[in-house]
Amino acid sequence: MKKSLLYILLILFSAPGILYSQNIKTKDNFNVPIRDEEGDLNRDGKIDKVMVYMDTVDTTRPLKLQIFLSKPNGKLDLAVSSTKIIEPMYPLEKNGKHNGFQIPDFFIENGILTMRSEIKGGNITFDFKYRNGNFELINVKKLTNNSTKGYVDEYTVFTETNFNLITGLRTETDDNLGSKKILNKRKKTVLIRPLPKIQDFKFSDMYLY
Repeated sequence: MKKSLLYILLILFSAPGILYSQNIKTKDNFNVPIRDEEGDLNRDGKIDKVMVYMDTVDTTRPLKLQIFLSKPNGKLDLAVSSTKIIEPMYPLEKNGKHNGFQIPDFFIENGILTMRSEIKGGNITFDFKYRNGNFELINVKKLTNNSTKGYVDEYTVFTETNFNLITGLRTETDDNLGSKKILNKRKKTVLIRPLPKIQDFKFSDMYLY
């Protein structure tokens, strides 16, 4: 009888500690705001909000994108939350080194959410449109150059890529710095169905376009 009572007491006193440790592990440390953008995303005449937060406790410095849509009562409702779309600042595979790029910028214009990211040798922008309850990728624009010298000159070739995911038309145009003459132009049709959703988009996906 005494052993049973002792066992019950041990459970009662240890349970709060167990629960507390579980709470510590699941605590959300994305509490430092990095990006803040406002605009009408779902064309209801109300102001929506886009936020990017950083986790400063995790040594990789991961980032979270959150999209809030305005409700009829004026309050903001969380529509999207993703930690996959932005690369951590210090990825594990780089062994503590910076990923080499700035944190993406976000813009809202004419109901379109645009994410602009740096990539090797240039930059890339993704346009997402709110359709059927999701933010779908509708257009990608990329600008890169072939310079290996660390700077660009009149011999550097710039390639501009425009990919309309709705029509499937993907166009690549090559030219030189300051030249109005097109060196080469390539077109092809690439249909992606269904259109990628922002909550499924990973930062590594940008190299697919």
